[in-house]
Amino acid sequence: MEGQVVQSESFLIWLKLFFDEGGIFMYVTLSIWLWGAGIALIKFRQLAFRDDVDGPSFMNELQRYVLSNDIQGAIRICSGSIACLPKVLKGGLKRAYQSSDQIQNALDATALEVIPKVESKLSTMTLFANVSMLFGLLGTIHGLIIAFGAISKADPSQKAEILSVGIATAMNNTALGLFSAITLLLTHAYLSSRANKIVNEIDEFSVKLLDLIGTKKETEGK
Repeated sequence: MEGQVVQSESFLIWLKLFFDEGGIFMYVTLSIWLWGAGIALIKFRQLAFRDDVDGPSFMNELQRYVLSNDIQGAIRICSGSIACLPKVLKGGLKRAYQSSDQIQNALDATALEVIPKVESKLSTMTLFANVSMLFGLLGTIHGLIIAFGAISKADPSQKAEILSVGIATAMNNTALGLFSAITLLLTHAYLSSRANKIVNEIDEFSVKLLDLIGTKKETEGK
């Protein structure tokens, strides 16, 4: 237990030294990363828990209600979920007794309302990743300016010290900028895949619902 405390204290001391050596641009990069990480956490909670649902299982359950001509029961199933797919399918089910074009219009209208919310803020994460990397590069250039200044202008007795400070500033900013960009881009890729899954299931099961309702009407009409 004491060893863990010592290790934690050593890490915090190293981290403070890492940022102090990096200079002001380190804190700018860190702020951008924290902002991007906050957005990522919000989007993860949204895409993983609120907006997503097991599409095939949900559609199988919905199909049983539609085939048994219990449209209101199917609507109730959709109303019991806050996920995106049930919202879209509910819009189509409300028009189940109308024409195929009207059902399609209802599905499209609800999808146009839902999909932008699924994809919102994802592009912001790539922006933050790129900006944080650029600030890391700016900090790197700042460190190199310090280093070259030491070579050309500093007193010979201080050259080594100033040169090491400049190199530390440059390398620390490079490391933090790359860390920020890589983590945000990887997180963006993961969240985008979850968003694409939701959107693709909306497209797929909207078509299947329209076909199911149309087939049911044709069967009843014979």
